[in-house]
Amino acid sequence: MKNAFAIVTLSALLSACAIAPQKQAESAATPQPATPAEPDTAAAAAEAPAPTPEALPNTELTGDLLFRITKAELEFKQGDWQGPYITMMALAQQTRDPRLARRAAEMAMTAKQGGEAMSAIRLWRSLAPDSDDAMQYFLGFAVAGDDLSEAEAIFEQRLANAPPAARPLAMFQMQQYLLRAKDKAAAYTLQQRVLGPYDSVMESHLILAQGAFALNDPVTARAEAAKALAIKPDSELAILTSAQVSGDIDSAVKVLTGFLQQYPKANEVRAAYARLLVDNKQLDEARKQFLILLKEQPDNIATLFALGVIGTQTNNLDEAEKYFSRFIAELEAHPNDERDPSKALMILSQIAEQRGDLDAAYNWLDKVDNSDEKIYIAARMKMAALTARKGNVDEARKQLADLKPSDPNDQAQVFQTDAQLLRDAGDHRAAFVVLENAIKRYPGNPDLLYDYALVAEKLGQVELMEQSLRQVMIAAPDNQHAYNALGYSLAERNERLPEAYTLIDKAMKMAPGDPFIMDSMGWVQYRMGNLSEAESYLRRAYALRSDPEIAVHLGEVLFAKGDVDGAQKIWKEARAKDPQNDALKSTLARLNQSL
Repeated sequence: MKNAFAIVTLSALLSACAIAPQKQAESAATPQPATPAEPDTAAAAAEAPAPTPEALPNTELTGDLLFRITKAELEFKQGDWQGPYITMMALAQQTRDPRLARRAAEMAMTAKQGGEAMSAIRLWRSLAPDSDDAMQYFLGFAVAGDDLSEAEAIFEQRLANAPPAARPLAMFQMQQYLLRAKDKAAAYTLQQRVLGPYDSVMESHLILAQGAFALNDPVTARAEAAKALAIKPDSELAILTSAQVSGDIDSAVKVLTGFLQQYPKANEVRAAYARLLVDNKQLDEARKQFLILLKEQPDNIATLFALGVIGTQTNNLDEAEKYFSRFIAELEAHPNDERDPSKALMILSQIAEQRGDLDAAYNWLDKVDNSDEKIYIAARMKMAALTARKGNVDEARKQLADLKPSDPNDQAQVFQTDAQLLRDAGDHRAAFVVLENAIKRYPGNPDLLYDYALVAEKLGQVELMEQSLRQVMIAAPDNQHAYNALGYSLAERNERLPEAYTLIDKAMKMAPGDPFIMDSMGWVQYRMGNLSEAESYLRRAYALRSDPEIAVHLGEVLFAKGDVDGAQKIWKEARAKDPQNDALKSTLARLNQSL
């Protein structure tokens, strides 16, 4: 009597117990062809014949075969690859079933054993010579291993067998495979040989132009791009390639604008031209081009996003909000896995916060999903800060406590945000406790240590403050804020002024354009009696950032120089920005001044 398990098919068993190959191995073995954004090539893809189905043997699943496959799969799941691989290879040769050879290849790829994977793929191809999957795996490994001679014959055969309409797509597939070759020059020479018989096909010249450009051969690249345009003068893909290899931005602009004058409806070219203008900081002209595109395609999410970005960069926040809002609405109506709304949502929240609409700012952030944990955590921390700003610090802290990031750095940042909420509420003692506990959990974290130092100073623990800042300097020697904070603290206390100057000078060399470090330098110069230098630094700082604290310092320096009216004017500006500023109040009281 036959074994009862014989009614089970091998195909069913393999599909049930197979483990999909790791993404890394899959991408190495089967690179996905990039379909160019060209109408005639896209049509060719639709006309391309479907891969020939594999002719599979009707392998009877005997009790012995079932046992050996199941045992191999269990051992593989437990972390052993070699024994299961050998079993699958032996069974593939015994049964002549290509599915077992494929499974052996998957096991080797998962174990990152390239040589064994290639052996299994070769066996798989021999058992299923018409298998498109086997051929793609083979090409991927052959090219990655620079075994181009075998790959070349396959590429030649694929192009020869492809119908004329589908041949361009096959050419681009070859290009994608060869991008993985280590020897780029050899890969390019192979392309020249394989594409030689197709001199009248535009795409062959585009591929050779791009390959030459990648090899820093601009002369050949331009010549090939020109051949492509000569074959099809209205090709957007050809003109984009021509612009790419043109040599510089001005030449690329000339190429694209000339084409647009002749073909104003060429949207892909116009979009590329607009992006080039953005890169070249010509934002007004870029905006005009994107508006032309938007008129053609009012719901194009790429155009809406670009206009939103330009709005933020030109400080036209109303426009940025309008286009980002439309971008989000369009994504919600037509979800797109390739488009992440998170950046737009964060910007929209920031715009709403700037105009004082904290509820709208909160609601935008609440739309950020957890597909990217870092952005999600950042959005949730900002939501907590907004909750605190609306007066509910306890609820804000509860929101932070509910966050459980997997990254220790993100968790440390949650503690920092919690402490900042308490500092903003004036509870420095509670903030100190939060940071002290956080440092015990994440010792040596420079950001936690820095905040801990600032809170320690607020509580009068200047020795602990200095100790913590020096730890930051060791852990992060390029952290200019630590040098500046310690230098400013010494200057503020009028102690060890030469050392304070050295620390602040080091910070300035790291970040010469930072207005707060300029403020510190001005303040230490004032403490050292160098009033002219102090005024110069503080005026530069105030011009960059009209912060009330900088204004208070500048006013005191002017007062010391006898310019009481100038000091009063600056102090009034500070009061207008922050009527409750403690530094302003204490300075006016100390100098016996009133506004």
